[in-house]
Amino acid sequence: MQRVVKFFNEVAREMKRVSWPKRKELVNYTITVLATVAFMTVFFAVVDLGISSLIRFVLE
Repeated sequence: MQRVVKFFNEVAREMKRVSWPKRKELVNYTITVLATVAFMTVFFAVVDLGISSLIRFVLE
């Protein structure tokens, strides 16, 4: 039990030392991540559609 308490005390101490991003940085990072995910989704959807069409064309 004492080891668990020590662990959480050390975690709390480390969390105070973390350099947290400012609100503006966090918003910019979030927008970047969402834009990247949206781009990759569209990219892979187009690639999947192209490969599916190519396979259908070859098999017909």
